[in-house]
Amino acid sequence: MLSRKLPVKLADADALPRWRRPDALLFLMAAAMPLAFATWSALLNNFVIDAAGFTGVEIGWLHTVREIPGFLAIGVIVLLWVMREQVLALSALVLLGAATAVTAMFPSFGGILMVTMLSSIGFHYYETVNQSLQLQWIDRARAPQTLGWIVAVGSGASLVAYGLLVVTWKTFGLSYGFVYGLAGGTTLAIVIFAALAYPQFEAPEPQLKHFVLRRRYWLYYALQFMSGARRQIFVVFAAFMMVERFGFEVHEVTALFLINFMANMVAAPFMGRAVGRWGERNALIFEYCGLTLVFLAYGGIYYFGWGVVLAAALYVIDHLFFALAFALKTYFQKIASPGDIAPTAAVAFTINHIAAVFLPAGLGYLWIRSPGAVFGLAATMAFTSVLLALLIPRHPEPGYETIFARGLPVAAE
Repeated sequence: MLSRKLPVKLADADALPRWRRPDALLFLMAAAMPLAFATWSALLNNFVIDAAGFTGVEIGWLHTVREIPGFLAIGVIVLLWVMREQVLALSALVLLGAATAVTAMFPSFGGILMVTMLSSIGFHYYETVNQSLQLQWIDRARAPQTLGWIVAVGSGASLVAYGLLVVTWKTFGLSYGFVYGLAGGTTLAIVIFAALAYPQFEAPEPQLKHFVLRRRYWLYYALQFMSGARRQIFVVFAAFMMVERFGFEVHEVTALFLINFMANMVAAPFMGRAVGRWGERNALIFEYCGLTLVFLAYGGIYYFGWGVVLAAALYVIDHLFFALAFALKTYFQKIASPGDIAPTAAVAFTINHIAAVFLPAGLGYLWIRSPGAVFGLAATMAFTSVLLALLIPRHPEPGYETIFARGLPVAAE
C-alpha cells in the first residue's frame, strides 16, 4: 500500500483506493469551495442592504475590493517557492471558510470590505492553483468530460447549500451569522479531512516557478481578459438587480440560485462531452454568442420594462453559458508546454482580473444613471469575445495556437 506520508507520483496513484486518488481530491475540493462561497454570494446582496444600507455605489466598491486578490494572483508563483500547489490550494480554502464564517460579525461598510478581502484571497488563490492542478492531474483525452463533472459536483454542493437556505431561512428564522458560520465551518471541516486523508501527489512535469508570459499564448490571454471584464458585470449587477429592482428577499434569491445550480448540475457533464466532440472553438463561439443575446435582453428589462420572470430566466441561462468556460481551460491545456501550466494559471488569473479591479466601482456610478447601459457594455464585450474565439483552430496544439500560426515552430520564449 502507498504511504500517505510520502509524495505519490501520478503514475502510481491508481494503486490507491479510488476515493484517495487525485481526481477524487479535485471533486472533494470542488464541493468544499462553493459551500462557503455560494452561501456568501446568496446572502450578500440582502446582507449588505440590510446591515449597511448599500446602494449601487457601495456594491461596486465591494466587488472592486473583492477582485484585488484576483488581480494579484501572480503572487501564487512566490508562494510556490515555499509550498506545494496542493498545500496552497487547501490553505486557501481554509482562509475562504474562516472568512465566510465570521462575515456577519462585521456589519459595516469597512468591516464588510475587510472580511471580503480575506475571503477573496482564499477564493482567488484556490481557483488559481486548482486550475493548475486540474490541467496537470487530468489526462488531456478526458479533460473536457472530467471538468464537466467537476462543474457538476460544485453545482451539486451549491444546490445543497441553497436548498437548505430555501427550506430553513423563513421556517426557522435563521440569522446571517448562523448561516455564514455553518457554511464556513463546513468548508473548514472538509479541508481538514482532505489534508489528513490524501497524500501529496507529484505531477510528472515540474512546474516553472517564475513569471511566464509567452507571445504564443496571446489569444488565451485576450480571451481571459474579456472573460474577466464580462463576468464582473454579471456577478456584480445581475443578482443586485433582482434585489434592487424586483425586491427579491433572501429565500427568493436563494431559490433562483437553486434553480440555476440544478440546471448546471444536470447540464455540465453533457457540456463536457460536447466540448470533447465539437472542440473548444465551437464551444466558446456558442457560449459568447449566447451571452451577447442574454446581456442585450438584460438591457431590455430596463429600456422596455420586461418583467421579473424573464429576468430570472435570463439569470439561469446566463449561468449555463458560463459553465462552458472550462473550454478555455482545455484550449490552454492543448497549446501549453507542460511546465508552463502553474505559472501561466497565475498570470492568466491576474489578466482575468485587470478589468475586475476598476469596472465594478466605475460601473456602480453608471448603474445609478442607466442600468441598461451597463448590460449593453457587457453585450459589446461578449461580442468581442466571439470575434476572438473565431481565431481558435479546430485542433489547437503547441505551435498552432491560432488560425494564423500553422506551421510555426514553438518559440523558446
